[in-house]
Amino acid sequence: MKNAVARLDALIWTLIYGGLVVAAAGFALVRGHQGHGSALLVIGVVLAAVGVALIWVRSRMAET
Repeated sequence: MKNAVARLDALIWTLIYGGLVVAAAGFALVRGHQGHGSALLVIGVVLAAVGVALIWVRSRMAET
């Protein structure tokens, strides 16, 4: 069980920080009037939101 919790923790923070980096890159491209910037911005925000949702899932997991 502890191995699963550790993997979930790593996935959570990877999604949150990776999503924020992708969203920042998308924001920079949108400001520069590049075509794919809005898609990157949306993808980054979705990834970060999934990471935040997984924090809630992690809080509901039983500790053993």
